[in-house]
Amino acid sequence: MHALLTLVVLTLLAACLPAVAAQPAVPRQVDITSGSAVLRTELFKPDGDGPFPTVIALHGCGGLGGHAEPVQTRYRDWAEQLVKEGSAVLLPDSYGSRGLGPQCRINERRLTARRERVADILAARQWLVQQSWTRHDRISLIGWGNGASALLWAVRPQLSPRSADPDFRSAIAFYPDCTVSAGLGWSTRIPTLLLIGAKDDVTSPPACRQMIDGARGRSALTRIVVYPGAYHDFDRANLPLQVNAASADSASPERGHLAADPDARADAQKLVTEWLAQ
Repeated sequence: MHALLTLVVLTLLAACLPAVAAQPAVPRQVDITSGSAVLRTELFKPDGDGPFPTVIALHGCGGLGGHAEPVQTRYRDWAEQLVKEGSAVLLPDSYGSRGLGPQCRINERRLTARRERVADILAARQWLVQQSWTRHDRISLIGWGNGASALLWAVRPQLSPRSADPDFRSAIAFYPDCTVSAGLGWSTRIPTLLLIGAKDDVTSPPACRQMIDGARGRSALTRIVVYPGAYHDFDRANLPLQVNAASADSASPERGHLAADPDARADAQKLVTEWLAQ
């Protein structure tokens, strides 16, 4: 009877205690040489020695970090999800590493998706294949906005690796600017998934569909998902609808609408998991 009473009391006490929130993952900063620049990256990695599948995650025009954090919440959320699924995530800071702030509202950018950001992707990959905890045959790419545009350049057949190391496993592009790539006859050498909202008026869903449809004649490795009713940045949590034309935020695009879409976000999370598992 005494033991039973003790068990009941302990159970009641445990029920009254506040739940302990899970501590957010703390990334490790890694410096990588990219051309003449020292590329600062943030690494999220599962516990243990691996080897782990690894994702190079590419920030949009607003940059990687915020005012008081090295990694914005939107990218941290994705990184933590991927780590829970067993992948390491490396996030290069292409802007901050070069002393640049957000590049969304700058007409003449000092750093381009086609050149410097592709160089950052290749430098990140070169560093990863030197790590014992990386599965060299399962290094993938994921990007948002300007980072997704850089990804589209990096996966073109013209940039096939010349080394004996395996190529990227796959790529996922969230709402890139497809206009230039569509006009240049874009194609890809690796499985590439493109996710965009039908109401995205920051980039162009029709241009992205044209780009993907054109690639199918040269490559069967592409897929596009257009979410009805979704705007730009649909995968960001708790983002109310906002009009950029009225915003002075230099970390937001200069035109169009931004808004979260919980259904599209949930479906995208599922598709990303499936695509990376191929």
